[in-house]
Amino acid sequence: MPHDRRMFLAASLGVLASARLASAAEWSDAERANVQLVGDFCASWSTRDLAKVLPRLADDCIYRMSETTPAVTGHAGVTERLGSWMPSSDRGIEFKILETFAAGSIVMNRRIDSFMSTTRPLTWEGAGVFFIKDAKIKEWSDYTIRVAR
Repeated sequence: MPHDRRMFLAASLGVLASARLASAAEWSDAERANVQLVGDFCASWSTRDLAKVLPRLADDCIYRMSETTPAVTGHAGVTERLGSWMPSSDRGIEFKILETFAAGSIVMNRRIDSFMSTTRPLTWEGAGVFFIKDAKIKEWSDYTIRVAR
């Protein structure tokens, strides 16, 4: 039976939501720190400066841009995959976090990323899954949410 990644993501969000649906006040200190790290990471994209984004990622981080793209490793891989979006997003970058869930070293958020550009604008809606280790993002995977309209 083929794996349905959307079903997996929905089930994962459901499990985390039921585990931590209550307010952030119920998160442990470590979970609050992890949520803060991911929030700061997402906010740092608005600077359009990878020198301000990359320090929150482990040197040997693993990043998956979507459920259909292969992972890249390390700051060089992230720069190769995403670096071109910085200069081309001449009108700004915003990661708007809609929801956040935390369970131990895992933080998941649902967000809308906007790369505002005169040449190649992009708005993406999805869920990010972040694994935190030693106060750095060790793994980051994004999953596209396709909304039926």
